[in-house]
Amino acid sequence: MSNDQLDQQVVELDNLNEHREIVTFMRRSSPLNTSQRTALEQYAHLILEYPVADVRQHFEHPERPLTVEIGFGMGRSLVMMAKANPERNYLGIEVHIPGIAQCVYEASMADLTNLRLLDADAIQVLREMPDNSINAVQLYFPDPWQKKRHFKRRFVSHERMPLVEQKLEIGGTFHAATDWEPYAEWMLDVLDNRPNLENMAGKGNSYPRPDWRPQTKFERRGLEEGHRINDFLFKKIK
Repeated sequence: MSNDQLDQQVVELDNLNEHREIVTFMRRSSPLNTSQRTALEQYAHLILEYPVADVRQHFEHPERPLTVEIGFGMGRSLVMMAKANPERNYLGIEVHIPGIAQCVYEASMADLTNLRLLDADAIQVLREMPDNSINAVQLYFPDPWQKKRHFKRRFVSHERMPLVEQKLEIGGTFHAATDWEPYAEWMLDVLDNRPNLENMAGKGNSYPRPDWRPQTKFERRGLEEGHRINDFLFKKIK
């Protein structure tokens, strides 16, 4: 899809949503390969039916801490984290069906029982979750919505972060990463001025890239293009 076609889709969506809530994502379609189609058929139990209310109740061990990743792409890094941390539950939210299918395939190959997926708007999912029910929210390399008229679609904003804070438990974390410097500056300006969040790297600073965050395809692409990677890790303090 060309940039002009994407812009036209955004304009059409804005017109459609003139009296509705602005969303932070764009649905894109592409064909599934054979392994992805098979995974969707054989491991459909990994994909939750929306709405789900309290996501924790859909895991074998609902008492375990819950990590929610918003926009996991093709899901490889999410699968790697779930495999490396079996004592923790993971929910991945994505709207790209091939990405969901690929994540299901890789999760099935790893025989994971602590990972569930949702094809849904993350904002709506969060609204339905009980307060103080999430241990960690992850937002890795989201669409930066580069044009000024699209800034309202950025997930990290003073309008959307109160919901994240409301659903995080005390001591829970919000972890974002981006390779787009203007969005990094935007994120830091928003997050450093949230009264319920504390910058774990110190105010005004990005967090050193943690070893436990696997490298993603978008991160590799950003590095190849000479972009700086910024991680931001904030803890809910009240």
